[in-house]
Amino acid sequence: MAGAVSEGAVSKGGGGKGGSGKSKSGKGVGRDAVGRPGAVWALPGVLFFACFAVLPMLLVGYLAFTEWDGIGSPHWTGTDNWSRLWHDPDMRQAVWLSLLLTVLTWLVQTPIALLLGVWAAGRQRNRAVLSAIFFLPLLASSVALALVWKQLLDPNFGLIAEIGPALGFADGDLLGDSQGAFGAILFVTAWQFIPLHTLIYQGGARAIPRSLYDAAAIDGAGTVRQFFSITLPQLRNTVVTSSVIMVVGALTFFDTVLILTKGGPGTDTSIVPYLMYKNGFQAFDLGYASAVAALLVVVATAVSLLLVRLTGFSSMRSTREGM
Repeated sequence: MAGAVSEGAVSKGGGGKGGSGKSKSGKGVGRDAVGRPGAVWALPGVLFFACFAVLPMLLVGYLAFTEWDGIGSPHWTGTDNWSRLWHDPDMRQAVWLSLLLTVLTWLVQTPIALLLGVWAAGRQRNRAVLSAIFFLPLLASSVALALVWKQLLDPNFGLIAEIGPALGFADGDLLGDSQGAFGAILFVTAWQFIPLHTLIYQGGARAIPRSLYDAAAIDGAGTVRQFFSITLPQLRNTVVTSSVIMVVGALTFFDTVLILTKGGPGTDTSIVPYLMYKNGFQAFDLGYASAVAALLVVVATAVSLLLVRLTGFSSMRSTREGM
């Protein structure tokens, strides 16, 4: 009893000066205080972003108005590069190919990744093992995978020499055909990046409350009805997130095109990033290449913002609101 009184006295006495959890300045102290990190903690990240993102973009923006071969000092030319960009037939073709690749990438990868992600979120037998095997392409670099596929698609010694006739390529020269080369790029990129988007959809599907499916099953809804009435609406924000990543990635895709086709046959797979590389590091016209790069940044940013705006994702309203 004396101990209880003693503890009560201490707690009351502590409320006079420091027991209230506040110091003389009014700020919270002790274990109940909630501290907020100062701005200095963000300084390393801000400096890193400024040095490796903002500064290079500003430099590219400046070089886009100059003529420079990489040696000596850039020569200011005003809007000459942009005028050339507007009238360049190769640029128009590259823009069309980039847009076509972006649209087809979304149409091919999104349904497959969505279905695989929902399946991987379930409790099927051997699901974990199969998911781990399927995600293996994420562990390798794009360059390494492109080199492997380059050998597989070699018309003389690769696998395509055996299965090419069945695909409509009698000589097995898939990369020597315009449509075949474009299809190969689309297939290789899908094979590599579908696991990434599958992982995104898997996380979104696992966040859906099981009670929704249990209630739907009681009402007699089957698997297909549950997918379209529960899963898809709950994954709305996940679809937008995956789509933005996919579209921006397709617009800026480069390494697989460089290794597989080098923009060929002819210029039939010369997308905008490859055209930038070709002008900058083969023709040493870094001013024009900077203009192409600046245009690519603007277009990719505009497309991503447009997707967020049109889908209403910017409001960030939870699909579990009211649950």
